[in-house]
Amino acid sequence: MINCLIVDDEPLAQEILESYVQQNNQLYLIKKCSTAFEAFEILHRQKVDLMFLDVKMPALNGIDFLKSLKNPPSVIFTTAFSEYAVDSYDLEAIDYLLKPITKERFEKSLEKLFKIQPTIVAQEKNYTYFKVSGKLQKLMHDEIFYAQSIKDYMMLYTKNGNYIVHMTMKYLSELLPNNQFLRVHRSYLINKIFIKSISKNQVRVNDIEVPIGESFKQALKNFNI
Repeated sequence: MINCLIVDDEPLAQEILESYVQQNNQLYLIKKCSTAFEAFEILHRQKVDLMFLDVKMPALNGIDFLKSLKNPPSVIFTTAFSEYAVDSYDLEAIDYLLKPITKERFEKSLEKLFKIQPTIVAQEKNYTYFKVSGKLQKLMHDEIFYAQSIKDYMMLYTKNGNYIVHMTMKYLSELLPNNQFLRVHRSYLINKIFIKSISKNQVRVNDIEVPIGESFKQALKNFNI
């Protein structure tokens, strides 16, 4: 797992980066910091592998902050100002992302990280945080039986109860690890480890019969229980 820190004084920029981090099973967000001083405290208390660092911040900018660190983590600069790119290369930053940052560009910066520093081993998280009733709920992947799409919401059926989250099936499919979760219907995503039996039109997940969509049958054709 790659421990990362977001250092940015803009709340919107923090939210966007946080959403990208949470969608990537290789990253774990330690904290969002609004100032370099706040980040400095975290760096001296916890192991940080990667820092998403804004350039223009109050009191101490990102460039000077990075220069002040004796053993800095890997850094990806995130800023709206292109003129600091040369400084970032001099500081051996992994990448320089210009705002607004797209998810595609974010992922490319991570690819650069793994190429430049292959010793950073990314282990897949075995959990995901979901926003349920305004609060973050941590759900272990091995406890989720299946998910059902209901308009703009997803119902997550788990060992510890059911949870309603506001997201699309497409988003959930990208959020959960595809080596464990499988789309079997336009409205259903199942956890492979709970498959009990498979028939022509249904798959039994735990004790529930889930329909198999015609266009998804091929995915289950060679599945061994």
